[in-house]
Amino acid sequence: MNTFENNGEQVRRPVASYLRVSTSAQEVQETIGTQRMAVKDYADKNGLDVIKEYEYADDGWSGDTLTRPRLDQLREDAGAKMWNTVLIYDPDRLARRYSYQELVMDELREAGIEVIFTTVSTPKNMEDKILYGVRGLFAEYERMKIGERFRLGKLRKVREGHILTTGPLYGYTYTRTNKDTKEHGYYTVNEVEANVIRDICKWIDVDNMTLRKVVKRLQEDGIKPRKNINGVWNTSTLSTLLRHKALIGEAHYGASYAIVPLRPFKNEKYKQNKKTSRRMKPESEWIKIPVPPILDDVKLFMRVQKKLKRNAQLSQRNKKNNYLLSGKIHCSCGNRRCGEGPQHGKYLYYRCSDRVLSFPLPPACKAGGLNAKIADQLFWTQIVELMCSPKMMMQQINRWMIRRQNKGKFSVGDIGVMEKEIAKLKDTEDRYTKAYGAGMFTMEILKKHINPIREKVSSLEEQVVKARQEKSEMEVLTLPSQEELELFAQKAKTLLKGNNKDESKNLNFETKQAIVRSVIGRLVADQKQLDVQGSIILNEINVLFSNIKVNPYVEPQTIHRHCRFTQCGKIHTF
Repeated sequence: MNTFENNGEQVRRPVASYLRVSTSAQEVQETIGTQRMAVKDYADKNGLDVIKEYEYADDGWSGDTLTRPRLDQLREDAGAKMWNTVLIYDPDRLARRYSYQELVMDELREAGIEVIFTTVSTPKNMEDKILYGVRGLFAEYERMKIGERFRLGKLRKVREGHILTTGPLYGYTYTRTNKDTKEHGYYTVNEVEANVIRDICKWIDVDNMTLRKVVKRLQEDGIKPRKNINGVWNTSTLSTLLRHKALIGEAHYGASYAIVPLRPFKNEKYKQNKKTSRRMKPESEWIKIPVPPILDDVKLFMRVQKKLKRNAQLSQRNKKNNYLLSGKIHCSCGNRRCGEGPQHGKYLYYRCSDRVLSFPLPPACKAGGLNAKIADQLFWTQIVELMCSPKMMMQQINRWMIRRQNKGKFSVGDIGVMEKEIAKLKDTEDRYTKAYGAGMFTMEILKKHINPIREKVSSLEEQVVKARQEKSEMEVLTLPSQEELELFAQKAKTLLKGNNKDESKNLNFETKQAIVRSVIGRLVADQKQLDVQGSIILNEINVLFSNIKVNPYVEPQTIHRHCRFTQCGKIHTF
């Protein structure tokens, strides 16, 4: 009986209602309105009065979780007996999982609340309850089946070389799938944005800009990103963009998967999506998709990656004191040497990082620390002498050429053998994939066979690229002439030594460090010697030289005229 009499008039029974949609797409399609209309029609036919104040609607909340703001409010009001009946469009609006449905319905029944669904009748006896449970289990199974079909469909699409994305990468325009011609979506290069990316790569590679300097340059030029509300670039956005291999024509799918964050930024009670963090997969599991490249020079892309990595390691925010060789100096055991300044920087040393890495266990490396000031001065003096002497530079060039000629190289035959092996492995992978598509084994068995094959293919491809690169470098190798060395040495002598005096005191620390870092490839040091490996790239050093301002006049300074300096009583030799 859904109506009762009040002074001879029939009055409809007041009820609450619960509505839910999962996605913003459903909100646009007004499924909340559709549910509201169906609930109202059911109430009118059965003599119920839906109270607007007691309408509980969760917009954009998944049915896979019970932590929903309006559902919690409904359960709280039910416990307070603010109404006796709740009207719901369908059981899957209450929850997607049958176990969740039963949990909430048992709670409402214990509170004396009647639950009415508009699409199915509420179970009244044990037989109805069993049928209702079977229906819920089949609905849950069907949902999982649809989700798996959708996932496999996306995998098939990307493995066929089609782009699957919601928003294109900066530098590209995405043309969506044409439903009439059934042509799949594809990327085209956005030349305006692509030119911005090319400029950024040149700034980093040629001008040695850091990401913060790039952000400042973009702001000065009035170049804005796509989505930022304030129209300002972010260093993390640029870092992600510049590391994306789509820039050289190799997009990817399935590089990461969603996880629940271990240390979330916001500890909110209600989250529409719990898996807000992502974890990277091994690169061998990525699905590569060919796209039109923005950067034609692959070597430029690799140089940018190298400089981004170097800048991250040598960032000034990681330093408390000035260490000229920081980030480049290693211990003889293979670990890096890190700067340490006891007594608030009064004494500076390069110490092996093994004692930090092995803590709390005792360090395996027994090498002692190096006096940083002496090591810095010793290296700077030697490198200035080298750059100011064309004779010494030519000796190093000749020694390097002899070693390079004696070093074994990959032959064209070796490359051909590796390419044949790659083709054979890819053919094997295709056969496994076809067998999986025919249902001969499960996904776990497929991964067990395919993953080792992909790892081997990736390793061989890297060897082929390295071999071709070395071969091309040998073919186009150009060395500076004697005249170029003399001009460079004269410029270095003028800027770094002056009139047979040490003019390096006029250089600021950043300029000296930039010169050192452009020269050193690797420096291994112990208390006996400094073993340096590196190269002097004349163009890069000339760019650094152009930033040095020579002051021909010496102005007298009297601020320290009455100070006296103590002399170190112990001389450390190398």
